[in-house]
Amino acid sequence: MAKRSIRLMLCDDHPVVRSGLRGMLRNQPEFQLVAEAANGAEAVALANRFQIDVVLMDLRMPEMDGVAATAKIKAEHPETHVLVLTTYDTDADILRAVEKGATGYLLKDASEEILFDAIRNAAQGKSPLAPSVASRLLSRLRGTEEEHLSEREIEILQLVAQGMHNRDVARTLLISESTVKVHMLHIFNKLGVADRTAAVTTALKRGIIRLEP
Repeated sequence: MAKRSIRLMLCDDHPVVRSGLRGMLRNQPEFQLVAEAANGAEAVALANRFQIDVVLMDLRMPEMDGVAATAKIKAEHPETHVLVLTTYDTDADILRAVEKGATGYLLKDASEEILFDAIRNAAQGKSPLAPSVASRLLSRLRGTEEEHLSEREIEILQLVAQGMHNRDVARTLLISESTVKVHMLHIFNKLGVADRTAAVTTALKRGIIRLEP
């Protein structure tokens, strides 16, 4: 009996990217492209309509990002595997995607052979990871204290990155200025830095926070 094709869905907000992936997959009889989505919300809806084995998921998209879409798809269709295919390899992106159920994580500069192997492995429930991504993820999962900021600390640091002083942060979050100062000291200690500028720079570099456009 012939082996069943691996049923795929592409999810990317860039038509050119989807077209390129479509062309790569077209001549591979073991893969069957059954759906395409331009954002996470469309991907969730299509996953409810079609039987999907592997979703090739971008992360940063309008309406619903890839992390939120991954979480919804995995909650409703645990047998569907999500292979993140993105330009970004920051620590925060890696952890968020994996924590929400992504099976694997590849960068868009991967070769066809690597992509095809990753799809096959993902369909079997294995966890393909780009080498650079794997090293970052393992580093984070080993639990170095400096990278484990709490949600509140990240929230405060994000506001500091926007140019807010402690008093402004306190007013925005409805907490006392002294509480903000204590959180900032914890942030400095965890990131191994001595001042606000270094904290923001280090957090941006590691992908812990992002500058909003």
